[in-house]
Amino acid sequence: MTPLPRLMVAPNGARRSKSDHPALPVTDAELIETAKRCVAAGADGIHLHLRDAQGAHLLDVARYRDLLDQLETDVPDCYLQVTSEAAGRYDGDAQRTMVRRLKPRYVSVALREMVRRPEDWPAAHAFYDWAAASGVEIQHILYTPQEVQGFIIAIENGHIPGQHHLIQLVRGTYADGSLNAHALSQYLAELERGAGHTFDWMLCAFGADETASLVEAARFGGKARVGFENSFHNADGSVASDNAERVREVDAALRQLQLSGS
Repeated sequence: MTPLPRLMVAPNGARRSKSDHPALPVTDAELIETAKRCVAAGADGIHLHLRDAQGAHLLDVARYRDLLDQLETDVPDCYLQVTSEAAGRYDGDAQRTMVRRLKPRYVSVALREMVRRPEDWPAAHAFYDWAAASGVEIQHILYTPQEVQGFIIAIENGHIPGQHHLIQLVRGTYADGSLNAHALSQYLAELERGAGHTFDWMLCAFGADETASLVEAARFGGKARVGFENSFHNADGSVASDNAERVREVDAALRQLQLSGS
């Protein structure tokens, strides 16, 4: 399994628009240009969301294939991850069908979207088995410590195969930013319960505390996901001009942490 990138950028997400920030990329051409700028700024991975003509979140196999082909040429050494996010538009069957048809190398999948009810487990289990057998590497999105706990139970029960797992931890929310966000230590305490399993984990964090949260994650051995999907703000409270500015700040902070050895 390929290690997660050190610093992934999530430049747009499923919900925000140019009314939130004029530099948020919406078209595929804008995403490609953003990817090139962010890789030059220090990112080694990009988390990709498509938008339709009205700017709404889109899962589209042909569009993803074309975008991935172009990015593989323009940023050849970049970890290219697609999303399967529902964003209120897609159910679990539609999400799984898109991933099966696209068969991407890397995809993020939210456990809470695959298993909304206990009776969803048979279809989810079959999907996770298919992905493992097909070489599709899933980064499991877990929004709360309680979801981490549920994920640990699922892998111990064999509902999700494998001994090594790629994880995306999420701190905060669109609505509240970092207000009332769970402490990172709560997520990690639940991961530690997964005896016999190993985890390559990454953190993304909403709100103005994004940089500080990502540095804390790196201090505990995690990777970082930065970008306008989660926050527009630099550590000093200013609004970044574009995604590349956020990448540069977090890249510099991670390098400083490495130099300090703390």
